[in-house]
Amino acid sequence: MANRERFTSRLGFILVSAGCAVGLGNVWKFPYMCGQNGGAIFILFYLAFLLILGLPIMVCEFSVGRGSQKSTASSFKLLQPEGTKWNRMKWIGILGCYLLMMFYTMVGGWMIYYCFLTASGKFVGKSPDLIDAEFGNMLADPKTMMFWTIVTIVLAFGICLLGMNRGVEKITKGMMICLFLLMGVLVINTITLPGAAEGFKFYLVPNMEVVKEKGIGTIIFGAMSQAFFTLSLGIGAMAIFGSYLDKDRSIPGEAVHICILDTLVALMAGMIVIPSCFAFNVNPGAGPRLVFITLPNVFANMPGGRIWGTLFFLFLSFAALTTIIAVFENISSYAMDNLGWSRKKSVIVNLVAMCFLTIPCVLGFNVLKGFEPLGPGTNIMDLEDFLVSSNLLPLGSVVYLMFCVRKNGWGWDNFLKEANAGKGLKFSTKLRGYLTYVLPVAVVVIYLKGYYDMFANKSTTLLIFWMCFAVAMLAWIGYSVFYTPKNKLQSNNK
Repeated sequence: MANRERFTSRLGFILVSAGCAVGLGNVWKFPYMCGQNGGAIFILFYLAFLLILGLPIMVCEFSVGRGSQKSTASSFKLLQPEGTKWNRMKWIGILGCYLLMMFYTMVGGWMIYYCFLTASGKFVGKSPDLIDAEFGNMLADPKTMMFWTIVTIVLAFGICLLGMNRGVEKITKGMMICLFLLMGVLVINTITLPGAAEGFKFYLVPNMEVVKEKGIGTIIFGAMSQAFFTLSLGIGAMAIFGSYLDKDRSIPGEAVHICILDTLVALMAGMIVIPSCFAFNVNPGAGPRLVFITLPNVFANMPGGRIWGTLFFLFLSFAALTTIIAVFENISSYAMDNLGWSRKKSVIVNLVAMCFLTIPCVLGFNVLKGFEPLGPGTNIMDLEDFLVSSNLLPLGSVVYLMFCVRKNGWGWDNFLKEANAGKGLKFSTKLRGYLTYVLPVAVVVIYLKGYYDMFANKSTTLLIFWMCFAVAMLAWIGYSVFYTPKNKLQSNNK
């Protein structure tokens, strides 16, 4: 523990942690979610839920990391009272990180590939049909998909190989600074587009007609889900950076800065995408296809579109890579903390393993496209995403919450002492009831609602199978969370 690396600066911690939070959920999903849910009114609810849902869970996860000075694979075991079962929860973090990277690295490869295609002039002068077809051609070609996935994996693990300070911190800081500069340039360009004013109005002015059309409940729940998942909480991706943090600054204050940066990226991404759609008569609610099919058409018809398109996909690549690097650092730390491996050995072994683990997801769009695990029209990526986003992230977040507030866990007093150590914003003792009762219930509601949305219109067999899976997961976690051995609780967990 004495030899554990530390961040060289406060800015490094904030930018690296923000880089983990800032991902494709901000720059890919957020704009089209805004488009589908009425723009400004969605943003208002999103910001509110980010504050009341995401921020407290982030403080809990950072505190566990800093308090243990270990990765998720060891932190619960180190901090738990004797005889409790919290250490079983490490599997949520371990499985979550591996599963997330099994499809996220592939999508990161798409971003880098599209940056290459745009820079090489592939879309210049092409008709909308040919641009649309390019995305389908990529998905149908496993060799192309696998090549760019491996490029992404090698780049990210190569940065981790350099170490926490010289690699992860230094390079992620540079990427985040470039990301903000690129976004600033793209926002300025968007402002100059003819017709973009209507897009900014849609994005920034609440429209109650849209609320009536969509239904306030739908918009609120969409904003709640986006706010919860955007910060990558629940699988220890943040806890690892807490373990590299000193005690000079309080955790709530740092978490606020990270949430602000994460939100700023999402808002700026919307300022780039939505006004551009209005300027070129594109539906901003086009869904996931917005980035890979709709926007290349926009750039193909825009003056200087080749340059702006290249910058846009470069910015998306940076957003994806910062998250991938952060999660790979967590994955590498598992073997370093638990098996005593060197950083070099852990990185190389995991690099090779990850190349093989991504194969099913890549093949799910071509060779294995007949496999539809979640019903007609779904693929292996949908399954992996569902297991992470709709299961391990919310359930892992509940575990961190309960571990920090329950006396058979780390305990409220220990959590509060760690969270408030150092200068800066303090976590109020008045929030104990909210964290203990209200927030876990809210997260479980999100968890169950995700299942309902996924399987409400699917076959009865699928519904029964996955509901049994959901109940089994809740039962396993509930047993570990509420199990209390007699006469073995630490006296200081009051």
